Amino acid sequence: MTEAVQHCRWRLDWPTSAGTRVARAGLKSSPEDFQVDEVLAGFPEQSGVDVAGEGEHLCLRLQKTGDNTEFVARQLAALSGCRTFDVGYCGLKDRHAVTSQWFSLYRPGMAHSDAEFIARVAEQWTVLSARRHNRKLRRGEHHGNRFILTLRDVSGERAVIDEALARLKHEGAPNYFGPQRFGFGGANLDRAAAMDSSAMDSRSRSAGRGRKGKNRAGRDASKNVLYFSAARSWLFNEVLAHRVADGSWLRPMDGEPGLAPGELEPTGPLWGDGGTTATGCQEQLERSVVEQAPDLVQLFSTTRMKPERRSLRIRPAELAWQWQDERCLAVEFTLAPGQYATTILSDIFELEDMSLGRHNK
Repeated sequence: MTEAVQHCRWRLDWPTSAGTRVARAGLKSSPEDFQVDEVLAGFPEQSGVDVAGEGEHLCLRLQKTGDNTEFVARQLAALSGCRTFDVGYCGLKDRHAVTSQWFSLYRPGMAHSDAEFIARVAEQWTVLSARRHNRKLRRGEHHGNRFILTLRDVSGERAVIDEALARLKHEGAPNYFGPQRFGFGGANLDRAAAMDSSAMDSRSRSAGRGRKGKNRAGRDASKNVLYFSAARSWLFNEVLAHRVADGSWLRPMDGEPGLAPGELEPTGPLWGDGGTTATGCQEQLERSVVEQAPDLVQLFSTTRMKPERRSLRIRPAELAWQWQDERCLAVEFTLAPGQYATTILSDIFELEDMSLGRHNK
């Protein structure tokens, strides 16, 4: 049995808004084809490494190529002599891309050596901006991400592609979680399904252990959270896929929770203790879809995670595109935190990630 067949248990490709994709294209033929700039409210985007502001945290805006966020955070901690925990960032950025993002380092009483430290950092990455801040940067605090993506070897009718992009600009696309969250072939979902639901609470197991035992428990807990998050995201995608298939994803249903008068944006469930906060017909639909994956649902039986909601629609801001030649298309847009550029493009294009071949080599 091939590996692809072994992992066919989990659906990892969901319905598109138009029912079919209109073209094919290659993505990430080079890192320069996938450019991401993090936008952080109140932080300078212009270049300049003169440190402004006050606070115990030194914030650096770095441009990097070929390094993922967690690797850079570990390297910064080593350069600074602080704990990895003392390095903050707002979101994870792709390795096979040219990305700029902010990192914060806890360096109290060390402002006098900022220039020297920045010079050491600049030996590894381009330092675009620097400033002092009064607290650590945390996940999801950024305003959004600005993308410039270049698609190559585009196959499809140009007029049809332009029409699909115009529709995307006007209507948006289904707000699926990206496939990277689920691991290769759904491996994170396999691990989630095999988890003991009590594994989400590591406090009782780590109590009384030495530092090595606690560190191991912390690493295990981090992996468990990853698998748990994958399960939650996949269940949301399944509900959204059902709504896309029946054409109801753009309008609220009877039972939509917390819908204010005049609000028209429908949401789907991020499963938690008690399942969903929807009622009526919408609750029945969501539970009927989710119950088809009982081994994932059981993970939520002993947790105290509050059910949440996520918009079913993703709307890229400032969407624009330009044909570089007959088979090369540049697309620009801005997304809010937690939204995926590949989700946007996959609503129109059958994408081939060209970086996978380089990574496997």
